[in-house]
Amino acid sequence: MPTETGKTVPAIPEAGKSATEIPEARKPAPVTPEVEAAAPAIPEAGKSAPAIPVARKPASAIPEVEAPAPAIPEARKPASATPLFKAPAPVGPQAETSAPAPVGPQAETSAPAPVGREAQAPAPVGSASRTAPPAPRGRLAVALRSPDALNLVPLLVAAALWLWALPGIDFRDIEQFGLLDRFPLAFYAALTVLTCGFVLTLRRAGTAPLWPATYCAAMLVALKAPPAILYDTVRYAWASKHDAIISRLLHEGTVHPGRELSGGMGAYDQWPGFFSLDAALVRAFGVDAAASFINWAPVALGLLTVPVLILVYRTFSDDWRLVWTGVWIFQLANWVGQDYLSPQGFSYLLYLTVFAVVVRHFVLPGSAGALRDRGGLDPAAAAVPPPTTTRQRAIAVLILLPVIATINASHQLTPVMLCATLFALCLTRRYRNIGLLVTSGAVMLVWNLTMGRELFLETLGTLREKAGDLLGNSRPGFAGDPTGPGPELVGSANVLMVLALGGLAVAAVLLRRKLVRSALPLVLAAAAPLPMFAVNDYGGEMIFRVYLFGLPGSAFFAAAALVPAVGAASRGAVIARRATAVALPVTLVAMLAGFLPSYYGKEGMHYAPPGETALTRRAFDRAPEGALILAATGAFPDAYYRYDHYERWFFTEQEVDENLRMLKDPAGYLAGGIPADRPAYVILTRTQGEAVIGEGYLPEGGFDSLRGALKRSPLFQVVEENTYGVVLRYRPTTGG
Repeated sequence: MPTETGKTVPAIPEAGKSATEIPEARKPAPVTPEVEAAAPAIPEAGKSAPAIPVARKPASAIPEVEAPAPAIPEARKPASATPLFKAPAPVGPQAETSAPAPVGPQAETSAPAPVGREAQAPAPVGSASRTAPPAPRGRLAVALRSPDALNLVPLLVAAALWLWALPGIDFRDIEQFGLLDRFPLAFYAALTVLTCGFVLTLRRAGTAPLWPATYCAAMLVALKAPPAILYDTVRYAWASKHDAIISRLLHEGTVHPGRELSGGMGAYDQWPGFFSLDAALVRAFGVDAAASFINWAPVALGLLTVPVLILVYRTFSDDWRLVWTGVWIFQLANWVGQDYLSPQGFSYLLYLTVFAVVVRHFVLPGSAGALRDRGGLDPAAAAVPPPTTTRQRAIAVLILLPVIATINASHQLTPVMLCATLFALCLTRRYRNIGLLVTSGAVMLVWNLTMGRELFLETLGTLREKAGDLLGNSRPGFAGDPTGPGPELVGSANVLMVLALGGLAVAAVLLRRKLVRSALPLVLAAAAPLPMFAVNDYGGEMIFRVYLFGLPGSAFFAAAALVPAVGAASRGAVIARRATAVALPVTLVAMLAGFLPSYYGKEGMHYAPPGETALTRRAFDRAPEGALILAATGAFPDAYYRYDHYERWFFTEQEVDENLRMLKDPAGYLAGGIPADRPAYVILTRTQGEAVIGEGYLPEGGFDSLRGALKRSPLFQVVEENTYGVVLRYRPTTGG
């Protein structure tokens, strides 16, 4: 009998007989691999043939051929790897009555011959001892249908589209819509494919959490890495200011908390923690300044924030779909621009770290109560973390103390928000940790009365005017309404993003009350910053900071509104699951559409070409020590270049009514504010023109009118002018 290897297997005669002595009906059928692989254990001799169900079927009809019996592990091995038999078959009647059932490899070779009709249906000759491996095309088709391939394909497609679109981003010719009309269609397609791929990964988020994590990281890079890769200057005028602070710290090697500097720059010497860390990084990396890595800060801080958010969200939910959707929404809703290289971005990461440790390791004994009963909780709710003893919490406070001190040494507002959040958590029995709250408040008070004393006392002096003015403190900056289609689009997108996030979060709080019971600390943390509106306007920034600190809790409950609980079999639950299957991708795409104008719609005031920064530096270098530098706004690159050597006056950063009065006679207005015998220079750049319009400081066309009036005035002389801006010198002797 030929086999797959080309060898011939001799017929197996009964013991004591030659092959020719066996009648045709008693001869064993040719041994085939299919029967070898599929043959079950042989019953004891003497039992009738029907007791062997496999033997009665033709070989071509045996469905078990690819699933060998578990009792025969060797059945999957090639025929050549196992012996054909172990012992000769018994002779005569013993073959039917006394032959024991073969064991192990014998089961493959000593099966009795089929009888009757079965003997006339020979099995195929020469087939393999196991199912042949699929053809290359078959293997590829199976691989493409695997869950991992379904998750990988959108990721690869999005990466290819993004890389192809990247060189086509025309960032050097930004107009009124920022980068929105400079992104190629492939860029938008890449983000859409990433969103759809992320939704697909949620089906197996519990068993394969690496895929949602990969998509979250990919979306973060896709959204915020283009400026870091493409720009040849520092993005954000405020990041440029921080680069100047770090450079001064490296040059002088110390800070001067009691020294008064124009433009409020002395405050950075009173809270130097963040800048000291960056100065150490500059030295460690061996670079000249922080500008070499400053544009990568949004990506780095975003990636560091993701694991902290996961720790927080997993404390309150076991549903990985909800957790990852919350992280995704947090990324899309974090458009306020505080993730650059700044004390706020750094201290915000530390704030989230402290919050994560508190909710996971500061549960008081006996405080969970009914929350230990899963029957009264939402199916997505996580079990309350185990309680900790007083000693354990005291040790945790000591561990957190350096983190809390670093927050206080780096930023003025974040310690206040931390204390507000800890106070809100004390409203629950679960997290009533008075010691931690007192410790955080004491550290904040000590710092404010020592290093930050100057600014702290100044801020207290404004409370009489600002306290209780809810509308004034919630207004964004001193500016009026943005002018122009681009800034107006950005303003509308900001409002819609806040309404969408808040609406989804409120809907989840109302509809999933069982989840609110277990995740109440997140509700309190989201609401804790709201009282800040009654205290101060924080230079017109309070509304954005309140939104930022309330974002983690809001994003979690917005995700809860889009990811229904599993396990519920009611009709309403089924309808909810079907509705959210459509609502989830649609909402995520809509939030993506809101993020892009909010984050990139004002890019004209965030990017300045190298020629503009060179013009600015030449103007500063030309001015003598102690000169007064005037500019429409401080929102332009290198506005704080060598800031400790000059005085600065950003003359449009005031109430809009005052700016309208200034536009009636710009030269006379500015001349009236310049001290006598003080050299003064005016720097007006393209980026300033974008900023004063985008922030609403001046009406549309106001900046061009201002520049033209100063150039025509005899009080000011043009020192340098090019396509990037103009520099003028004040000359009072020629005017009045």
